[in-house]
Amino acid sequence: MSLSLSVIGGGIAGCEAAWQAATRGARVTLYEMRPQVQTGAHKTARLAELVCSNSLRALALENAVGLLKEELRRLGSLVIGAAFDTAVPAGGALAVDRERFADLIEARICAHPNIELRREERHELQDDATTIVACGPLASDALSDELARICGTPHLHYYDAASPIVAADSIDRSQVFAASRYGKGGGADYLNISLDRAQYEELVSDLINAEKHEPHGFEHDRAAGKVPYFEACLPVEEMARRGIDTLRFGPLKPVGLQHAAPAGTRPYAVVQLRRENAAGTAYNLVGFQTRLTWPAQKATFGKLPGLAKAEWIRLGVMHRNTFVDAPRVLSCDLSLRSRPQVFLAGQVSGCEGYVEAAATGWLAGVNAVARLERRPPVQPSNATALGSLLAYLGDRTSVDFQPQNVSFAYMAPLAQPVRDKRVRRQLMASRALAEIDELAARLERVAVAS
Repeated sequence: MSLSLSVIGGGIAGCEAAWQAATRGARVTLYEMRPQVQTGAHKTARLAELVCSNSLRALALENAVGLLKEELRRLGSLVIGAAFDTAVPAGGALAVDRERFADLIEARICAHPNIELRREERHELQDDATTIVACGPLASDALSDELARICGTPHLHYYDAASPIVAADSIDRSQVFAASRYGKGGGADYLNISLDRAQYEELVSDLINAEKHEPHGFEHDRAAGKVPYFEACLPVEEMARRGIDTLRFGPLKPVGLQHAAPAGTRPYAVVQLRRENAAGTAYNLVGFQTRLTWPAQKATFGKLPGLAKAEWIRLGVMHRNTFVDAPRVLSCDLSLRSRPQVFLAGQVSGCEGYVEAAATGWLAGVNAVARLERRPPVQPSNATALGSLLAYLGDRTSVDFQPQNVSFAYMAPLAQPVRDKRVRRQLMASRALAEIDELAARLERVAVAS
């Protein structure tokens, strides 16, 4: 049987979907509109370009995203494999050299004999063609309108922001200290800026009062009269506005770093800088995603100790993310109920995060091929992190669906309750990986049989 399908979007989800379908024998046409049509957030034409942080978040299995990464690694994920191959020191997190990461994925995609890459924009979805839409959070207006028409419901949207990146050689090392929280990873994977109370309160005041890019027209939630930010990725100035201690108990918390601070100091708050590349020539300000104007960013962040002469490689930006009302428009295999031959993956499907995008790309790629081969869909149970994503995307409890990161909250509880959270999550992870190993073996048998 000749299998063929299209994937629209060459981001993390699209590349993962194309790879999974192609490795299962499908002839895949992967469409990416860049560089012919650029977005407000992308800087290059690379496939799988990371437009926000370079971190894929925690590695530990007691963390839901760490478990999801391990599940995907065991299932042969292109994205997770490339992330480990291009990792940079980041304590207990998996962070990558974003240029090497994108280059490696693009090289592997272009070298696959079953994948044809076309640099062109797609405006319409054919009625009789199997298609995976992985257009990411920055879908073109034409494709967004096409999806809205097919789904029969308006798109929702929220706003996301990216952190500034500073040249390493412009940081005054005499005013920072190297350490990882609780000594994780290499023990000194981050550069840390210690703030006393006066410095911290000045930063909060500056963030609240500095000039900001104001959203225009469609960018507002008209009903609520405000910008609908994603709560897990709030602009730093919005966090500051919510209370004087919000940042100090959030991304600027000193906990786990106080022991590593220079002798005689006890940080009131700590700004962390994380490596952007393997060479260590660039660092980003962790948690400082922002919509401050660029002059305001330079003025505000230039007051931080060690950054008075900072050379900003990239200043923070803010952009719109587009997604569908997943519980009401998607089936359990990530296909559209209104048009079953169309699958969604990535942020447009209603998940949030790089690893989650790879996970939905994996599911869409595998299930699109299963549909073509007239086999049942692959649907891991919610005893796994992968299955818990599907559980959330199918949960109709809330009438106001919003994207969410993977969470233990949507995983099935243990048969016997365990009070200790760490032990409980370790047991849940062991249970999940046992199911994933069985799934990987089953898929391998299907591949051999076909």
